[in-house]
Amino acid sequence: MRPFLFLILPFLGFSQISYTTIDLGKDLIETSGLEVYGGNLITHNDSGDKPKLYIFNPRGKLIKSVRFNDIKNKDWEDIAADEDHYYIADTGNNYANRKNLKIYILTKELIVKGEISVSYGAQKDFTKRALNSFDAEALTVVGDSLALFSKNRITQQTELYIFPKKAGDYVLTSSATLKVGSQITAADYNQIHDLLALTGYNFKGEQFFYTVSNFIKNGWNSIAIKKYLIPIEKAQIEAVKIQDVSNFWLTSEGEKNGFARLIDLKVNQ
Repeated sequence: MRPFLFLILPFLGFSQISYTTIDLGKDLIETSGLEVYGGNLITHNDSGDKPKLYIFNPRGKLIKSVRFNDIKNKDWEDIAADEDHYYIADTGNNYANRKNLKIYILTKELIVKGEISVSYGAQKDFTKRALNSFDAEALTVVGDSLALFSKNRITQQTELYIFPKKAGDYVLTSSATLKVGSQITAADYNQIHDLLALTGYNFKGEQFFYTVSNFIKNGWNSIAIKKYLIPIEKAQIEAVKIQDVSNFWLTSEGEKNGFARLIDLKVNQ
């Protein structure tokens, strides 16, 4: 089936969004994923850290970290969750030369249960190159499946890949293409509200936030994406978690000597 190209609505002004930020500790300088953990939040760093998860409260205070000895952090890029499990996306592929892309499955007690291996059906060349379409940093749970969104440095669009959230080996084919105009870095889906949220940035360093209402209900033929320009500089937003239809948690990496930040973002309806 030919992938669909989704409509994207024009930019909405700064008046449509408001936010506050909280500095996170130096342990979280490369925060790259975000989920809830009880009444707290859980995150991880990307390839610059050991295989560890960090639990912190909504005020940014680190509560504890958990180190894993049976899995590796080649390039962790996102974390997703359902009622029973967490899913860690070791899918960072900056130069399109990896052949060991994985999603680790953990119980809610943070015990490793299994892994999912993925590859791209369209990829035949694994030559190292910066401009490629086989990197992915955004993972979320959609029903019985996982949804992975590509970080396409060539087209600035994103391919949507859907596959089972069960241990196994899967060859991915694109289910749809979203015309976002940026490199997507994070995703979250809320089943109760049927709401998808994405973050991304362009080559100018501008940061964007996206929402898709009725993601499943409307079907993939008629998705309309709302796009917001976030006026945050000297940072790269790498994670998103939906609180409700108007409120969202984001995290951004620290730039140079700066702190990573937890961002409490509100979309004014």
